[in-house]
Amino acid sequence: MFLPTVFGENLIDEFDPFREFESSRRDKLFGNRAGRLMKTDVRETDKSFELDIDMPGFKKEDISAELKDGYLTVSAVKSHEEKTQSSEKGRYVRQERWSGSVSRTFFVGENVTEEDVKAKYENGILQVSVPKKNVLPKPEKKMIAIE
Repeated sequence: MFLPTVFGENLIDEFDPFREFESSRRDKLFGNRAGRLMKTDVRETDKSFELDIDMPGFKKEDISAELKDGYLTVSAVKSHEEKTQSSEKGRYVRQERWSGSVSRTFFVGENVTEEDVKAKYENGILQVSVPKKNVLPKPEKKMIAIE
């Protein structure tokens, strides 16, 4: 049987009992594309490491960056409004937008403090600058402000 598709995904996956195993492996928030999330480019300069992290669809308020024990963790939470099935607007046949969170961790060294790290979010890309340092401060859990 032929099923309608959008971007290579069947529109009626939820109704197919034989796709149970396949759908259990999918990420409910981002579907088959979950492995392509938060793609990161890392550049090294003389004084720092520059990270460009793809985070399309997120608002700046939904993104956080945390520095703890030499590890920088960037995470984001996406929430979806309450799903209503109004007869005026029709009924949902398929819903691909879900609520959830994603995160990625990078080792930046125990000598980096949250004051040293600069972050900026613009046009779906989080740009993080981590300086190269040789000084060892006491490790603590610290939050980084995102511009």
